Amino acid sequence: MKSFTRLMVLFIGLLLALPASAQSQDRQKIESAKIGLITNRLNLTPEQAPLFWPIYNEYSDKRRDITRQLRQSNKPGGNSAISELNESVVLKQKLVDLEKDYNAKFLKVISAQQLQELHNTERMFNKMLMDQLRGN
Repeated sequence: MKSFTRLMVLFIGLLLALPASAQSQDRQKIESAKIGLITNRLNLTPEQAPLFWPIYNEYSDKRRDITRQLRQSNKPGGNSAISELNESVVLKQKLVDLEKDYNAKFLKVISAQQLQELHNTERMFNKMLMDQLRGN
């Protein structure tokens, strides 16, 4: 397991070293690395995988949209500070609600232990990616 994680760190580092012109390909490669890591860490059965991935992809897309909105709401703009704070709280609540909804959907396909591992793996992957971006 640890050697796979080291390999993933190396792979991500190489991807980030590629020229910016290949940015969309880079994103696809990073996403592929994330999928590989999740598949490996969750140890999905052949029965679970085809049910899990459509749910995960839908969840990821919705989460990405909300976090994008959250980043935009935190940028200084024409809204008043109170309005920006309220919008931020609403969006954070949407993230919590989304996670609750999708946890229930995931638990119909994978075990609670696998769900916990999914969340742990996502955090680990994001930390590895950020460490690589920072040059750590």
